[in-house]
Amino acid sequence: MTDPAPTTSLWSNRNYRIFVVIQTLSALGDSFSFVAIPLLVLHSTGSVVQMGLVTGLTGVASIVTGLFAGVIADRFDRRGLMMLSDMARCLLYGLIPLVWLFATPMWLIYTVVPLTGGFAMLFQVTYVTVVPAIVEPGQIIRANAHLYGSYAVATVGGPALAGLVAAAFGPVAALGIDAVTFAVSAGGLLLVQLRPTPRPAGSEGQGPGRGTERVRVRDEFLAGFRFLWAHPVLRPLTVLLSLFIFLTHGMTDVIIFRVKEDLGHGDGTVGYVLSAGTVGTFLASFLVARLRKGLGFGSSWIGAVTLAGVAVACLGLTGSVPVIGALSAAMLLATGVAGICSMSLRQEVTPGHLLGRVTAAFWTTHYSLGPLGAAAVTAAAAGFGVAEVCLAVGAGVVCVALSGTLTGIVRDRSPEASLRTAEAQSPESATETA
Repeated sequence: MTDPAPTTSLWSNRNYRIFVVIQTLSALGDSFSFVAIPLLVLHSTGSVVQMGLVTGLTGVASIVTGLFAGVIADRFDRRGLMMLSDMARCLLYGLIPLVWLFATPMWLIYTVVPLTGGFAMLFQVTYVTVVPAIVEPGQIIRANAHLYGSYAVATVGGPALAGLVAAAFGPVAALGIDAVTFAVSAGGLLLVQLRPTPRPAGSEGQGPGRGTERVRVRDEFLAGFRFLWAHPVLRPLTVLLSLFIFLTHGMTDVIIFRVKEDLGHGDGTVGYVLSAGTVGTFLASFLVARLRKGLGFGSSWIGAVTLAGVAVACLGLTGSVPVIGALSAAMLLATGVAGICSMSLRQEVTPGHLLGRVTAAFWTTHYSLGPLGAAAVTAAAAGFGVAEVCLAVGAGVVCVALSGTLTGIVRDRSPEASLRTAEAQSPESATETA
């Protein structure tokens, strides 16, 4: 069985058009704060250690929030949660410029930044759950490709704009603009209508505070992990992605080290190399729908990860800056295709009432290894050399990709068939039939 043919084009869908603009604004706000917060800390303290502490607090807050964001997204109104996340970030970031008019209390940064990181994670998890409620089932992969492209635009243009504003008026002004983008995003969500999320029969009494038979929060939290473990495609995909993230999470730092320390170039050259890499991000958003349609999920994902491994290995074999830029683009092209395919499959095969918990479990599992991998890879690069580490990491990534041929991800299953299997395996379904 195949997906039903979409009855309308994506761009004729008013809700989708508004949502793309909203997501772009939200990503733009995130990229503004990504630049403005470290600059503000550096201007206020002159300490790179405090910059690292603030960044670390944001990461911890995101991971902790991610543990519970899925339960929240599945229990409450999802559009309302996205609006709450945007408005909270608007108020929190807007508070900093107001206070900075009179004083420069660093405790405010240490308070605000983790809170905004938590709301950002809640927004991201909920955002994944609402895409299937806006577009038709056969349009999910193309919708994610468009949204990924808009995110790329925001993350490329946002830091540049934030840098210009910070240079002209100071980083506090950049945070003020950041707050405005979140306010506009929250207002735009009022114009977006979501289709109701189907829920299994008998679950109406499981809402918060309803009856003695409501599902406990712990059970709801574990439902996402149980679903991932039971699904024949998502289980091996989660394991393989965890290994992939562990190996590649520190590659941006390795590329910077390669260009600056090994090859002796300046900060400007580093910026050009990283900007060249974003070309791959744009290409991924244009190519992924055709690749997925022509090759299927398994071949697209395995091929993309293999390309990423080859690109990483080649980074250690060249001393040419243009070639390093091209290889960075190839790596981001590959990770973009693999990431969009992965998220789209998860949206297609997961019942709507479980999607928040499954997304949170998926991200928490494979991103939790990222910081450890980044520390290990960068330490190895400093100790053994970038060339040797790139070859080892690239070979490891290729092995991860080829391991996928031995798992269920190579089976080209239709989303509808997978959805029926998923519904039969969901914890709620098991409870109903018990």
